[in-house]
Order: sequence, then C-alpha cells, then structure tokens
Amino acid sequence: MDHIGIDVHKNQSQICILTDEGELVEQRIRTVRDRFASVLGGRCGSRILIEASTESEWVARCLEGLGHEVVVADPNFAPMYSTRSRRVKTDRRDAQALAQACRLGAYRAAHRSSDEQRHVRARLSVREALVRTRSRYISLIRALLRREGLRVGSGSGAGFLDRLEKEELPDILQGEIAPLLEVMGRLNEQIASIGWIGFEVRIKWSPTSGLCLER
Repeated sequence: MDHIGIDVHKNQSQICILTDEGELVEQRIRTVRDRFASVLGGRCGSRILIEASTESEWVARCLEGLGHEVVVADPNFAPMYSTRSRRVKTDRRDAQALAQACRLGAYRAAHRSSDEQRHVRARLSVREALVRTRSRYISLIRALLRREGLRVGSGSGAGFLDRLEKEELPDILQGEIAPLLEVMGRLNEQIASIGWIGFEVRIKWSPTSGLCLER
C-alpha cells in the first residue's frame, strides 16, 4: 500500500507519495475536487494522512470517494513531524513529514464530525453572527440616545425595538437611527427563524478537536 501525505491549504495543496517500491512522488495541485481526482483517482487504494483544518473534511470525503483510506490527524501531535527537516518550514517538507508519519503510524486521529453535527455547527455560527451584529447596533443606538440624555430600559436584544418604541425621540434622532432600526427588524426575523435548533444539543470538550456537538 502506498502512503501519502497531503499538506492541504485553501488554494493549493502539496502531495507527497511514498510507494511500496520506495519511490517518492511529489506534486503541487489546486485544492479542488477535480484535481484530486485527476492525480489520485487512478491509484490503487492508499492510506492518506492530512491535518485537521477548515478544508480537511471535504478533502477527506473526496479522497475516500476515490477509494483511499484517509486519516484526519491532530496537527498538535508533535511526533507526527519528527522526521521533518529542522530547516525552514515549507509545504513540501510538511507533506513529506506527513507521508512518513502515515507510513510509520506516527499520528493521532482527530475527531471527524458527522453531517448532522457540521450543519448544526454552521447554523449556530450563523445565529451567533446575527446576534453579534444586532448587539453592535443596539450599542450604537444606546450611545446616540445617551448623547441626547435619553435611555432605553434593559432587557433582551429581541425586545429592544419594542422598548425603544415607548420612548419619545426627537424627529432628527429618529431619522438618524431609522436605517439601523430597519436592519434590526430583519435581523430579529432571521434570528427567530433559525431558533435554537430543532433538538437538544450537548457540547463536550475533546482534547484532540476542541468543542464537539452531540445530539
């Protein structure tokens, strides 16, 4: 079985192949599905080692679809890079080190999320971004009101617009904050539509992958 290390990056990835015959094959490709298929699709099933990263899951699934065994490894596992040259770090040397670690078994597998976990995490990230944006708008509106000696009662972010409507604001101030209020109304709708996900989500800590979501 050939052993392959791939240093995966957003735009380009470095491939290092150690064949059973001892041959070393190296190639740099664009990080897109058709290039992985072109370079590795015709090879017999190999074991491939890549680091856990933003791109690692779709790359792993792409390579598995080509018939290879893929290990997504914890990048913080120091022995994985024990064979790397102490000279300047390069993608080529990293790929070579990954290929050697793959051959020697000198790696620690990282947690791989299921499709459901990945989509739940994505929805939570989107909701968090929307809530942060709303909070920034609320802080700005409160600051503009304070300049005029006005205040809005405390409460939830979702109820801020309702509390604001009860205040008598000068016309000029209403005109200044009107664009923010319009956007906030839409933000509230989007946040409410996402909700808190349709099932219970438990969060646990994994020493190899950080926060993980479970049903």
